[in-house]
Amino acid sequence: MMNNILEEIVAFKKQEVAQIKKEVSLEQLVKSPAFKRVPLSLATALTEKGSSGIIAEFKRQSPSKGVINATATIEQVTQGYLDANAAAQSVLTDTKYFGGTMVDLMNARKVNNIRPILRKDFVVDGFQIVEAKAIGADAVLLIAACLTAEELKKYGNLAEDLGLSVLYEVHGREELDKISDLDGKIIGINNRNLKTFKVDLEHSITLAAEIPDTCIKISESGISDPRIITGLKEYGFEGFLIGENFMKTEDPGLACKQFIDQLGS
Repeated sequence: MMNNILEEIVAFKKQEVAQIKKEVSLEQLVKSPAFKRVPLSLATALTEKGSSGIIAEFKRQSPSKGVINATATIEQVTQGYLDANAAAQSVLTDTKYFGGTMVDLMNARKVNNIRPILRKDFVVDGFQIVEAKAIGADAVLLIAACLTAEELKKYGNLAEDLGLSVLYEVHGREELDKISDLDGKIIGINNRNLKTFKVDLEHSITLAAEIPDTCIKISESGISDPRIITGLKEYGFEGFLIGENFMKTEDPGLACKQFIDQLGS
């Protein structure tokens, strides 16, 4: 199953979104109160002076690890991440595979109005980008493995038109090549191979060399030690998406704080 988990998720997501579109109109999304707020810039949050560069993630479960944390509440963890000085927050809104919901992001937003929130999901339709803004997200994830070059461009433009930041996620050179005009974009390199679920940081470093310096480079998955971040920074990485390492503890916010405190030392 793992070999085709991404294909399975995408197929399910397309059905799920088609169903939601029957029940919720774009007009309703645009009328939601959160749609009016001006989103916070993910690029600014990651690069401003004193930024930890950490995008701390709220994740209950995953296809590869099963249940990671069934007890922590989104409100507690969000406050903990703020107290820890995380640069941004990522909230999984996929229900079937990751146990998240859009309500999680809305609840995180109630607690956190000072740091960008990334809606982490599998975007297969422009509707989800409008939806992201309507639930209070500041940024969306576009996974190159799930999308064509044309879709990446179309969805990226739509997000930018709505004032949302875009994190483009790639695993290899051929996915990087799908993204038109890399200049100034936020590029996340996922260290986890979605086909085998193995984590390889060397892979990030090799691929980073092929990304222009005008981009903001983010390393995702498998970061468990502050010293890894020190090493990755030497290769031009400015953002670090960490979820499981915090979420597998009883107090993810505290784990995040201890991690970030070590970065400063």
